[in-house]
Amino acid sequence: MTEAHRLDKNVIVIGGGPSGLTASYDCAKRKIPVTCFEADTMVGGISRTIEYKGFRFDIGGHRFFTKIPEVNALWDEVLGEDFLVRSRLSRIYYNGKFFNYPLQAKNALLGLGVFNSILIGTSYLKARLFPVCPEESFEEWVSNRFGSRLYRIFFKTYTEKVWGISCEDIRAEWAAQRIKGLSLWSAVMNALFKSKKVIKTLIDEFQYPRLGPGQMYETMATGAQEHGASVLLKHRVKQIIHEGDLIKEVVVENPEGESRQSATDFISTMPITKLILNMQPAPPQDVVDAARALRYRALLTINLLIDQPQSLPDTWIYIHDSKVKMGRIQCFANWSPAMVPDDKYSSLGLEYFCWEGDDLWSMSDEDLLQLGKEEIAHLGLLSPEKVFDGFVVRMPKCYPVYDENYAGHIEKIKKYLQQFRNLQLCGRYGLFKYNNMDHSILTALYAVENILGAKHDVWSVNADDEYHEEEKQEKG
Repeated sequence: MTEAHRLDKNVIVIGGGPSGLTASYDCAKRKIPVTCFEADTMVGGISRTIEYKGFRFDIGGHRFFTKIPEVNALWDEVLGEDFLVRSRLSRIYYNGKFFNYPLQAKNALLGLGVFNSILIGTSYLKARLFPVCPEESFEEWVSNRFGSRLYRIFFKTYTEKVWGISCEDIRAEWAAQRIKGLSLWSAVMNALFKSKKVIKTLIDEFQYPRLGPGQMYETMATGAQEHGASVLLKHRVKQIIHEGDLIKEVVVENPEGESRQSATDFISTMPITKLILNMQPAPPQDVVDAARALRYRALLTINLLIDQPQSLPDTWIYIHDSKVKMGRIQCFANWSPAMVPDDKYSSLGLEYFCWEGDDLWSMSDEDLLQLGKEEIAHLGLLSPEKVFDGFVVRMPKCYPVYDENYAGHIEKIKKYLQQFRNLQLCGRYGLFKYNNMDHSILTALYAVENILGAKHDVWSVNADDEYHEEEKQEKG
């Protein structure tokens, strides 16, 4: 497409998270006029970084790793030398002990004890001889690869904390997307035998912005504006007006009132549920019902400022203890030294998964901070007296829930939206896909190329059989 044709385009991007900013940045670099509307007071979405009294906190942890060349090139272009390489150490806390994650045969079997290990082995052999077919649920998928006993120890408790529903009701495709390549057999073989082909189930290191992931997207927003984009905060898109097979304009609410903004093309990263409910005229009732049936899990973080140097070696820890509500712990000083103001201090981000409006979500910040300190003490990881301050962040609609009915709802919504020739969807929210950051960014790059005439299927990104962090490394 010639530059003149590109200037005939005028793009509106809904949402200023990683995918929305990527689309805005890419459009601006291509000299396509673009306006990005972000409802919040800062960019980055769930990949933002919050600064508090010199400490910096992610909303959860956000490591940067990809095998997609164009995504790597984008990240390096935006941050340059501020894009650090970091070593990964993540562990599982279970029954008062730490286990390496990904699971390592020697560490796991020794920590669980000889008798328990024998039972785990027997359970695994049974699963291999008599697997459940077809695999429909998360429980069936994991049990077929690890045996039911190891599934109950290392997967069930944590997974049900995250999703708030039984593992029997979580679809197998979520497991296939997130933990491909893992099996008890591969763990044992890689631990006991040297092979020319070794599967590194999860990466040993990753990249990370020096000042947290928010630095990446704040810098990207600035870069987009320098190339001519408009990035407008506190601008909430409340209606999407369509006619025939085209989106015509959006109604935008901001502190000064409402306005109507038209464009030739639209890229939406807003939750697909909101997109459907904001369409005018309203979609058919069955499409509206499908959107209302989709669910997102929320995330609540309790962020603690600690008056002692970082004592835990981990970047993050999975908490497989049913006696606490906490799901995961982030040790931010181990992500980047710049996440704390001085190495005599440290910080912890405690992650709690919940539903918007439930008892945990509705607790006061004061009670939540007390809960966090009590649970850290219960696990024996830190004395509460060392915590001198803290704050709470509530982030709605973080994780699309892959329950037993979601696929049918999504297909109905997709069929309806495909009629609009000038609408592109991208990102985790926009596609209702539990993508990692690199895949969300790739969908944004594809969306821009589609506006310029390409025919990418953004729904197929991360739908193959290769896990995003799985590598194969040849040994000589």
